[in-house]
Amino acid sequence: MQVSVENVGKLERKLTVKFPAERYESQVSARIAEMGRTVRLKGFRPGKVPTTVIQQRFGAQVRGEVLSDLIGSTLREAFDKENLRPVANPAIDTTGKPENGEIAYTATFEVMPEFPAIDVSTLAIQRPVAEVSDADIEKMIETLRQQRRTFDAVDRASKDGDFVMFEYAAQAGDYRFPAEGLERAGSVLGSGTLFKALDEALTGRKGEESFEADVEFPADFRNEQLAGKTAKVSFSIVKVQEPQLPEVDAEFAKLFGIADGDLDTFRKEVRANLERELKATLMARLKSEVAEKLADTYADVDVPNLMVQSEARALAAGSVPKGQQPPPQLVEAAAPMARKRVLAGLLMGEIARKQSLVIDRKRVAEQLAAIASTYEEPEQVIELYNSDPQLMQGLQNRVMEDQVAEWVAEHASTTAQNLSFDEVMRPAGA
Repeated sequence: MQVSVENVGKLERKLTVKFPAERYESQVSARIAEMGRTVRLKGFRPGKVPTTVIQQRFGAQVRGEVLSDLIGSTLREAFDKENLRPVANPAIDTTGKPENGEIAYTATFEVMPEFPAIDVSTLAIQRPVAEVSDADIEKMIETLRQQRRTFDAVDRASKDGDFVMFEYAAQAGDYRFPAEGLERAGSVLGSGTLFKALDEALTGRKGEESFEADVEFPADFRNEQLAGKTAKVSFSIVKVQEPQLPEVDAEFAKLFGIADGDLDTFRKEVRANLERELKATLMARLKSEVAEKLADTYADVDVPNLMVQSEARALAAGSVPKGQQPPPQLVEAAAPMARKRVLAGLLMGEIARKQSLVIDRKRVAEQLAAIASTYEEPEQVIELYNSDPQLMQGLQNRVMEDQVAEWVAEHASTTAQNLSFDEVMRPAGA
């Protein structure tokens, strides 16, 4: 087998491979002979199908399969011989026909970049640190109460926290919405569902009350005919309801799977859930910090264009409805961020390789259990991951990224950033 490599770009390679045509023909003959012993055709006894019939019926298929197998095996040999690390399956070009006793093909592909020595000791890493407090637990329980509140009708003026159902019509110049009649809507005052001016107009009103008010609509209002304009709005209050929060008692605890309704057990469960969420978020923030610092420090490393384009398409797809292809301009706009993400991932992978980091199976099991715990039937989720190599590989990759991020933090100039639970989970500006 003859192999030659041509550099056609910074990371793009063109590999030419030639192997003896005799090797190909012998494998075709062996495959045809094997089929003669096993194939069943009408009009022939098993194992007695003539070779000429096999060749007529299956010759083209066999030749295609043998050529594909030979290209696959010789390509792997060539990669090993030339010490090449392709980033994806190559594009193959061949006639498949012998010339001068050989069959040749070319494989075009991108290779992994050459990495410099990665010195993480120079990186300044801020590692967020936080704990779940008793106050965080009580705050979450209050949130759970709010999520399960009910509303009862009241005969009084509305105030923050009340649910108000109303009908309205807005007039701005010659434009009226709706064109005829009234539009019905409802919202909890002060919840942020409505814009502030509308909340204010509905506050202090009783059921069955009708009135008019000048309302200034925000510039980003969904109705472009009203956005940024002051309209005269006619209101008719249908009803006002006040919230009723459930008591934190045994019945409340049972709503969350605590069979005996024990409140201590309930609070322990709430703490465990919060700690699991906090741990995952802290790790995500550490990984983001490490990735950012690595990508900025080694920004000059070449990155495979194929990987950048794939990541850019994935980023751009998040800006269009599910199932639609993102337009080229969105993909192009996402390319700089995509390059940075790909570079960070490659650098973290190189660190794992150079430091001989081994996947922590215990952490894989813990993360899988954490994922499964968010579903009603966790055993089925665990079984799904264990039976799907692609899902399991994705989980293992995430765990390895966690391990690399922690290794970097241990060997870099790392400063602890003490934060509260809320500061971690709901960072300013998020």
